[in-house]
Amino acid sequence: MKLVRTLSLAASAAVLSTLAIAGQTAPASAAGSFVVSEAQFNKLFPNRNGFYTYKGLTDALSAYPKFATTGDDATRRREAAAFLANVSHETGGLKFVVEQNTANYPHYCDTSQPYGCPAGQAAYYGRGPLQLSWNFNYKAAGDALHIDLLHDPYKAEKDPAVSWKTALWFWNTQNGAGRMTAHDAIVNDKGFGETIRTINGALECDGKNPDQRNDRINLFKQFAGALGTSTGGGNISC
Repeated sequence: MKLVRTLSLAASAAVLSTLAIAGQTAPASAAGSFVVSEAQFNKLFPNRNGFYTYKGLTDALSAYPKFATTGDDATRRREAAAFLANVSHETGGLKFVVEQNTANYPHYCDTSQPYGCPAGQAAYYGRGPLQLSWNFNYKAAGDALHIDLLHDPYKAEKDPAVSWKTALWFWNTQNGAGRMTAHDAIVNDKGFGETIRTINGALECDGKNPDQRNDRINLFKQFAGALGTSTGGGNISC
């Protein structure tokens, strides 16, 4: 797969223990508003890094207006829960802004690309809510977002809205290691398992790394309950 994550993830038990808000639901969303309230966001990520602000997330939403606004209310909440569950897994509950294994940093420069690695061989390590990595992903995300991330990938760890936008770019537009985008998987009721396959299927699906896969699933169940929705019709695993 091309979106590679090698984070040493923190245990999720502390995060899950805070989700005694399963019966709490967000107010009905008005047009253009996010289905996750700031209070809910704070409870889902009680120990997050201060870089990951709620405002940064909501400022980023305009880049992909169909995210968490497609389908009925349950589907919109389910997509938000699925996205945030994967984000929580990738970042240890939004604790990590950058990939923790610095030894991997030089590996993310694909020199076969004609544009090379103008920011330096070790500049394209994992950053942000879905740990965007590799020079070609920074190039593609930057082109889509009209931000020059190829020459300045550091924007994804300095600007909260840019960081969230990179995650939304992957979620809404990329098939990754899977068969569809994560957005399409949820709104077309293909199951949370397809979001895992898209994000890290080469390493976590088809019997590989069950602990990592199950952590995503458990977070999704908790987050869906917290946002007042169900996990959908099936195919929760991959």
